[in-house]
Amino acid sequence: MPSLVRHLALLLACPLLGTPVLAETPVDVALVLAVDASGSIDPAEFQLQKEGIAGAVTHEVVLQAVTSGPNRRIAVAYVEWGGPGQAETVVNWMFVEDNASAERFARTVLAAPRSLQSFNAIGDAITHGTALIAACPCRPIKGVIDISGDNPDNRSLTPAIVAREAAAARGITVNALAVLEGDRTTPSGKPWLVDIYERQVIAGPGAFVIAARDRGDFARALLQKMVREIAAAPEERVEAAR
Repeated sequence: MPSLVRHLALLLACPLLGTPVLAETPVDVALVLAVDASGSIDPAEFQLQKEGIAGAVTHEVVLQAVTSGPNRRIAVAYVEWGGPGQAETVVNWMFVEDNASAERFARTVLAAPRSLQSFNAIGDAITHGTALIAACPCRPIKGVIDISGDNPDNRSLTPAIVAREAAAARGITVNALAVLEGDRTTPSGKPWLVDIYERQVIAGPGAFVIAARDRGDFARALLQKMVREIAAAPEERVEAAR
């Protein structure tokens, strides 16, 4: 798959930021947080997304999930996506294993300048995330790509349906956070974007979609989503994150 090879070569050339993940260190999850940075997201909305990530990573419920795993640590990377083939690793792999490391990751995300993006190339974001997990200098029990967006895939060089199957073939789970705009639904009553993400974006073991009612609901939805992704958490822990 040439596009995956190109992404992998770029990622291997990218320096690690902050507290780096050390080679061959075992982690419970290698988690790629891939956030919509396209033109449909204004600066205030984009800031809400970054603050939602910072708040979720440092939340006590997420840290409980992190420290409940056999290795008691995860590796996390932050990606911004939008234009065809333009997904960008903004914060490369860092450990989260305690309050201090979670705060470091949060600060790094908040301080990073926004990448230049346009359109909605979700498939290319998945391809980028797949290569990023392959390049992680760690030994994860599972790999997860966490895609958030407010529109369907529409400009990808590799369509989302193709990219997600390639990720799943490598044992990677692709989950989605659908940021809803308006009340558009399918004939069954399901939110329109949730239905599209279920059919075209998610794949792999235990894959799921969570909806945010709007951009202001992003933090709540991401917190709930991360708990499930990190720990396959007991239901009471997921409820506590609501």
